[in-house]
Amino acid sequence: MSTLAYDGTAMLGRHLRRIRHNPGLLILTQSMPITMLLFFGYVFGSALAAPGQEYRAFLLPGLLVATAANGIMTGMFQAAQDSHRGVMDRFRTLPMSRAAVPLGQALADLVVTAVGTVALMLVGLAVGWRIEGSALRAVAGVGLLLLFRFATTWIGIVLGLASQSEEAAGQLGGATFILPLLSNAYIPTDNLPGWLRTVAEWNPISAVTTALRDLFGNAPVPHEGAWPVTHPVAGALTWCAAILAVFVPLAVRRYATGER
Repeated sequence: MSTLAYDGTAMLGRHLRRIRHNPGLLILTQSMPITMLLFFGYVFGSALAAPGQEYRAFLLPGLLVATAANGIMTGMFQAAQDSHRGVMDRFRTLPMSRAAVPLGQALADLVVTAVGTVALMLVGLAVGWRIEGSALRAVAGVGLLLLFRFATTWIGIVLGLASQSEEAAGQLGGATFILPLLSNAYIPTDNLPGWLRTVAEWNPISAVTTALRDLFGNAPVPHEGAWPVTHPVAGALTWCAAILAVFVPLAVRRYATGER
């Protein structure tokens, strides 16, 4: 087994044990998307679409992607916590791959997200959401969703390693809730003002959300709009590749040098 694979597996185990020993945070992060689905779907569903069940079918893919985008927040907080408590400094003294520590964190987050995704989809099925496309396309949609979560976690790791304190990371991470609001995750972008619609359609969350709705068979792909939402699968893959290409090397470099 290569050094990166061996060390990355060890770091994966370390982060999973860390999550297991903090069950309160795990329960909160896993239950919040379900709470939002029930709240938005039933409280606002009748106002945003008729009948409400149709809005829940529209909402679930967007909520899945919004949850995946929270990889920025969780990645930032965990990296900042390890960095400012001296854990990263101890890891740097060990003879191990410099990419293993951030990779282990990203993989552990991916495992937890996969479990939460299954739970959220089961609740969605219970409240009326259905997969209208083929099983193969649905599996591809879940794979794309997890790839997006993996990519956003690396953004969070970079920001966490660059943060000046745990408190600053927590405040900045909390501000990321606005990103899904500037997308088509919760509402269609058709009626937004011109400049705001452009911003929303070029938001990576919009591309991934549109791709999921297409792969799940929940909504047609729009014929007009920015390229990422009119070619959503290609747009989503392009965004994921671009994020990984930029932030993986940055995360490894910041961890290796200890820069802030």
